Order: sequence, then structure tokens, then C-alpha cells
Amino acid sequence: MGISLGGHQYGKAENHIVRIYRDQPRHDIKDINVSTCLRGDFEAAYLTGDQSAVLPTDTQKQTAYAYAKEVGVDSIEDYSLALARHFVDDVDPVHSSRVEVEEFGWERVLVDGSEHDHTWVRTGQEVRTAAITVEGSGEDRREWVTGGLKDLVILKSTGSEFTGFLEDKYTRLQPTTDRVMATSLVATWRYAGTEGDWNAMYATIKSILTSAFATVHSLALQQTLFQMGKAVLEAVDGVVEVNLSAPNKHHFLFDLETFGVENNGEVFHADDRPYGLIQANVVRDDAPDAGSAWEKYSGLV
Repeated sequence: MGISLGGHQYGKAENHIVRIYRDQPRHDIKDINVSTCLRGDFEAAYLTGDQSAVLPTDTQKQTAYAYAKEVGVDSIEDYSLALARHFVDDVDPVHSSRVEVEEFGWERVLVDGSEHDHTWVRTGQEVRTAAITVEGSGEDRREWVTGGLKDLVILKSTGSEFTGFLEDKYTRLQPTTDRVMATSLVATWRYAGTEGDWNAMYATIKSILTSAFATVHSLALQQTLFQMGKAVLEAVDGVVEVNLSAPNKHHFLFDLETFGVENNGEVFHADDRPYGLIQANVVRDDAPDAGSAWEKYSGLV
């Protein structure tokens, strides 16, 4: 029986980096969580323990911190591109690199009605994300930029129904034409190129996603997700693909009849688990291929 090494990769996950800009009297802050992953000529490390081609994960960590100063973190996409390109271009055994970044929001503390120059409170409706893949060199060079968000909790109190579903002997769910629909949205989108006003596009895409969630009369969460992705692709030429993942945060009407109290869709029990998990990929028919799943959206091992 033959045994061989299959796919492999390695990196440094979750380097929590805080960059404070002090070049003006009014300071700015960037708070990011950076994960790096490399693929390349590392077979010997797995098969014989030979580390001569292995760039230590600690070096990857040190580089991520250094680039927060040398490159800056004006946008997590540009920072990630620079870091991923460095590993591929400057480290010979590396054939492809992936950098994934989460960005955490802060807002300034108000003092006597004015924003303080040096003090913030951790905040943010969601966590902004980016994932960059850089592979090859010369004519074989390929690069992909994906933006995204996670933990965006959004709820609508009406305008959602669920009827006409398949039933069998185990079905107990009752159809409804008016329900609360809520989710903690995870969205990723692939850009057509590697240059752009990332911060402005992020704000635009987030606004489109939340507006579509609000305005689409939902016959199912599946339909809502497709319409959300479709709205982004119709409005933003620089995006070619949208991935959406939405756990259905169920809200069940609480029984107040035993207390002699009417409950006309006003009081609910928010049940966090188990939950339906609805996912969708919405893509332009002419979108350029982005290669394997790892190159697009997969996480680090």
C-alpha cells in the first residue's frame, strides 16, 4: 500500500495587532486580527523533519506587526495585499500566500459633547473582514481580493413569511405569513481587481445588503439572500461574486394566554439554537474563475 503526503499549508493564526497613528495631535486607531498561511516546497518538513525551507510562523508574526508600521493599515485590503505579496515575492520556497484579516471598530469618547482626540470605546455593528490570496510569479501570477463582514445582527419585525413547504409525518412547523426574521450575517465578496477605494466600497456594499434585507418581502430566507447578493452585483461593478451565510435566529411567540394576556405578535422568546443555516453563492455569469475553494474563501488549517 502506497502512502503519500497530500495538500499541506502552514501559518500563524490570529495575530492581534493594534496600530495607533500619532503623527497628528488627533490620534487614530486600527485594531486588526491577522492570520497568514503559506503553501510551497515544504514536503521535506513533513516527510523528514527538514526545516531548511520553512519560514517560521514566528517570522510570519513579526512581519505582520512590522508591516502594520511600514505599510500601514489605512485599509485592511491594501495591508493584506502587501503582506501576501511579500511572502510570495521575497521567500523563495513560497508559491502562494493567503492573508486573512478581521478589523474591530472603535468610536471616540465624547467629553463635554466633543470627540476626544486620544480615547475610544470598542464598538461596531459588525467585524469587517478581508482575505487575500497571492500565487505564482511573472505571467503565472494570480491574485484575489475578497472583502466581507461577519457578526452583523439584523432583524425585521414583519415582511417575512414561510408557507407552502414540503411536509412529512415528522413535520410540526406551522406555516406563517408574518414572522420576525433575524440573522447574524456573514458575507464575503470577491472583487474583480486588486485596486480600489476599499473603504468606500465596503460602506456601499454593507448599505446595499442591509437595505435589501429590509425591503425585500421575504417568502423565505433563501430568497432574501439571493436578492441581497443580486443587489450588490447590480450596483457595484467591481464585485463579481457574493457569498452569504445566515443562521436563522428564530423568534417564537411567547404564550401569555395562561396569564389572561393577549400577545398579538409583541412578545417573543429569542431561541439561539438549534437554528437553520441558510447559505448562498451569487455570481456574475461572466465572472473570472478564482480557482480552488482554498484560493477563494477557505479558512486556515
